[in-house]
Amino acid sequence: MKKEQGRLVLNHSTHLPGLIALLEKLIKIEGIQTITPAVIGSVRSHSPQFKLKISVPIRGGFKAIARQGKSFQEVFILTTLEQDQLESAIAQLLK
Repeated sequence: MKKEQGRLVLNHSTHLPGLIALLEKLIKIEGIQTITPAVIGSVRSHSPQFKLKISVPIRGGFKAIARQGKSFQEVFILTTLEQDQLESAIAQLLK
């Protein structure tokens, strides 16, 4: 029986550079059902490298924050994975 891949919701016209490529790889991991990039904004502090960090648990998954330069973007991940499993999967993809 074929594993059903999760869904990547693209409902915004702008995203952080490199975010969609990472999310397309992340959505292929078993246990991840839906990924939705959301609000994009700017912050004062500078993050020279792209980062994706789990922020808080939400119902059915986690909210993550993607950072690059002086920009951030919220990402909502609906999954059956535990937080440490999701963090290690993200770390593997960011290598």
